[in-house]
Amino acid sequence: MQNQEIKINEDKVGLRLDVLVHDDFQISRSHVKDLIENEDILVNNKKVKASYKLKINDNISIKIPDSTEIDIIPEDIKLDILYEDEDLIVVNKPVGMITHPAPGVTNGTLVNALLFHFDGKLSGINGKLRPGIVHRLDKDTSGLILVAKNNLAHESLAKQIQEKSCKRIYQCLVHGKVKIQGSCLEINKSIGRDPKQRNKMSVISDTKHKSRTALTIVKLIENLRFKENEYSFLECELKTGRTHQIRVHLSHIRHPILGDLTYGAKKSNHIKIERPLLHAKRISFDHPRDNRKMFFETELANDFQKVLTILRST
Repeated sequence: MQNQEIKINEDKVGLRLDVLVHDDFQISRSHVKDLIENEDILVNNKKVKASYKLKINDNISIKIPDSTEIDIIPEDIKLDILYEDEDLIVVNKPVGMITHPAPGVTNGTLVNALLFHFDGKLSGINGKLRPGIVHRLDKDTSGLILVAKNNLAHESLAKQIQEKSCKRIYQCLVHGKVKIQGSCLEINKSIGRDPKQRNKMSVISDTKHKSRTALTIVKLIENLRFKENEYSFLECELKTGRTHQIRVHLSHIRHPILGDLTYGAKKSNHIKIERPLLHAKRISFDHPRDNRKMFFETELANDFQKVLTILRST
């Protein structure tokens, strides 16, 4: 068992216990519920329900189990591995690959491929469906993703993400001419489940609906113009890791990502775009074992590069 403790500050007051543990430690909700039932998660040394609403200065103690046996079917799927050592793997995830199995999706995922290539030697913190997965990328988002081989690495990387010392930089193409005063634009808007469309996330501005703080730092790389339409090539840094965060924040400022029909993008009559053009470009963190500074960068996916070339052609 690995032990973790969290003291609740004002930012987390009112959150459900299971939501906090799920988001901050990247543990599946079902696994969190099991840990609560087994009294591996306590609040002020007492067992509480998964729905318990956190209060200021609550002390959360969490016992994270050691690696468990994995029973997802390994699949011989080629992976673009940028780095590997005894503790972690850095993978360049392709467009169209789901990060981990979910209801109705049991094969073809990054996890299926990892199990084949690494013989089940992955951290078990996230349970059977998400072994080794420290953070995730949407199916249609390409780029860098961290995988932990053991619980030591998983805990360290998850903590760095939680404490914002792990730096994650994305690039994207958006509709419209983005104007940024100064060096960057900070989008500091809470995100929650859209009250009208439950399959979407949205910026939540009132207290009637649950939301979590979300901060995205946006920098302009280039303004573009093609066939009388304006576009912008942006770089976005995640300071928090909410579901669809960059997509929701950019849509909120009326600059949706090209191809992101879910969040307001328009279909193009001139360019073939089949997915949101969002790419996890760079990632940096301290190595879990010896604190070495680690930095990785990858090229844009081919379809992204093709669209960017077209937009630069006039």
